[in-house]
Amino acid sequence: MEQFLQVGIISSTHGVRGEVKVFPTTDDAVRFKNLKKVILNTGKEQIPLEIENVKFFKQFVILKFKGIDNINDIEKYKGKSLFVDRENAVKLEKDEYYIADLIGMQVFTEEGRLGVLKDVLETGVNEVYVVDSDKYGEVLIPAIQQCILDVNVQEQTMKVYLLEGLIS
Repeated sequence: MEQFLQVGIISSTHGVRGEVKVFPTTDDAVRFKNLKKVILNTGKEQIPLEIENVKFFKQFVILKFKGIDNINDIEKYKGKSLFVDRENAVKLEKDEYYIADLIGMQVFTEEGRLGVLKDVLETGVNEVYVVDSDKYGEVLIPAIQQCILDVNVQEQTMKVYLLEGLIS
């Protein structure tokens, strides 16, 4: 399991006082209102930042970090990712999973190993799991109760039922 979970990507600066526009990579952008700290991954280091202010603009979250008061101090971090540690992540409901925990799972049917879960597509109605299968190529499985029989995050396994027409 991943220790850190991505919550957003800094897309650009906002104004000259050190604010940034963040594209949220979480399904609930409002969660930023309750978030106190994030970790900025520069590629070389991980910098803990304290959130001072949160605003919303269109699909973006505008963040102001404590101690960063100038556009020049934050501009170099455009395109960098923001993370939270698992303790500060949104608590999940029953049968909900972090995408980071699903990627790489071994996927099985009753007949045996199907492949590896390589991506999760968010379609609006339900998610779709993309499984890379040696036998069938890319298999798209809707994340619905009829198809997803069991998910074991600790063992990194998923048991699925393939509805008619999902594979040929």
